Amino acid sequence: MSHVQFGWTLPSSPPKGMSGNAYIESVQKGFELIKGHFDSFWFVDHLQSDEKALLEGWTALTYFAGLHPEFMFGHVVLCQSFRNPALVAKMAATAQFLSGGRFVLGIGAGWKEDEYRAYGYDFPPAGTRVEELVEALQIIQAMWRDERATVNGKHYQVIDAWCEPKPEPVPPIMVGAFQPRMLRVTARYADWWNVSWT
Repeated sequence: MSHVQFGWTLPSSPPKGMSGNAYIESVQKGFELIKGHFDSFWFVDHLQSDEKALLEGWTALTYFAGLHPEFMFGHVVLCQSFRNPALVAKMAATAQFLSGGRFVLGIGAGWKEDEYRAYGYDFPPAGTRVEELVEALQIIQAMWRDERATVNGKHYQVIDAWCEPKPEPVPPIMVGAFQPRMLRVTARYADWWNVSWT
């Protein structure tokens, strides 16, 4: 029988006027509270939110992963549009290597139009973003699996892409989804499912 595991989503928005050191101290107190009770911690991947301070997700997540080797860690969830999928595969493989196998790749199609526009990203229709996510997942899995990965997608391509060291073990992939098409993508490509707003 499997047991229930709990994860903590770290606060991503330091209050106005809070220093970096004070924010870290506050989060560290949270870690002390969850030790022995929670198995993982998570960070969001947004670039802006209602004109309040917001930390970049990959940088913040890996900072705390280095401080807390007792936890698994990942994002809830990465926006596939913000980073080239080959780079994501390499970053994830590196995180897995340096952490001793504690990383979970959380990823989704992306949805928050205002941050896309503000940061200069195209915001294609939802169906296109889902297509992009599928191709991103195909590239990531190929780079983790194949000696040299070649994927010729409509939106993303890699040619003889080399990803060493290979992640060991291969990180679980968690897809954020709640619409029917995205649930099918989750069923096909993911090991875990992240559902929000339930």
